[in-house]
Amino acid sequence: MIPRLNKLNKKNIILAVILVFLLLVSSSLIPALRIPIINNLKYPLNFLTLIRREAGGIIFYHRNLVENQRLKKEINLLRQRLNTTEEIRLENRRLENLLSLKQKASYKVIAARVIARAPDNWSSVAIIDKGRFHGIKPGLAVVTYLGLVGRVIETATSTSKIMLINDPSLGVSGIVQRSRQEGLVSGTLGNSLIMRYLPRDSDICVSDVIITSGLTEAYPKGLFIGTVVAIGDEFSRLSRYAIIKPAVNLSNIEEVLIIAP
Repeated sequence: MIPRLNKLNKKNIILAVILVFLLLVSSSLIPALRIPIINNLKYPLNFLTLIRREAGGIIFYHRNLVENQRLKKEINLLRQRLNTTEEIRLENRRLENLLSLKQKASYKVIAARVIARAPDNWSSVAIIDKGRFHGIKPGLAVVTYLGLVGRVIETATSTSKIMLINDPSLGVSGIVQRSRQEGLVSGTLGNSLIMRYLPRDSDICVSDVIITSGLTEAYPKGLFIGTVVAIGDEFSRLSRYAIIKPAVNLSNIEEVLIIAP
C-alpha cells in the first residue's frame, strides 16, 4: 500500500511540474494568456517561496546563532580595544602637559600618580604613589599643569597623603591677577573655593583670575588657583567674599607634580 502511495505522489509531482512548464511555455508563446497565467501562478509561487525561506531559517538557525554569538564577541573585543586606546591617548596627553610644565618650571618638581582616595575624607584627600623615599615631605605644594591642587599632609615610605584645596582647613594667600587685590582662599568641601577678607572697595570682578601671592610658605607665587564666578557681601557688611571655580577638576585628578624645596 505504501509503495503504491509513493508512486502516486511522485506521479502527481511530475504531472504538476509538467503542467506548470506547459503553462509557462503557453504564456510565452501566446501573449493573451500571459497575464492570466502569471496571476494564477503568483500565489502558489509566493507560497512556495515562503515555505523555502522558513525552511531555510529552521535549517540554518543553529549556524546563524553561533555566527551571531561570534560577531558579538568580536564587537565587544573591538570596543574594549578602542576604549583602551582612547585611555592611553588621554594619559599620554596629560603626561605631555606635565612634562612640559616640569621643563618650564623654575622650581624642582616630583611627578606622582594618584592611586587612591582616603575613605574617611573622600572628597578632599587623595593618596599618591610617592613618599619619603622619593623626597616628599609634609607641607609641600601639589599642582598639575592646570593649576594648584593642594599640599602634602602626611608621608610614608612610598606613598603620601595630599589635602586638596577644597578642604576648609586648607588656606592659601591669593591675589587677583588683574588688580593685585589680596585675600585668603580656602575650601568649601564642594566644587568651589571661597576668597575671604576682601575690603568693601576691593577691585574684583567675575571672571577675574586668582593666583597664589607667594605669602603662604611652600606655595610659589603665580600658581593658578581658579576663576571668580560670584561676589557677595559678608554678613557684617564690612567686607566681601568671592566664590572661585578651581582651575583643576579635583574630582578626577590622576597625575600630579609635587613642588620640592
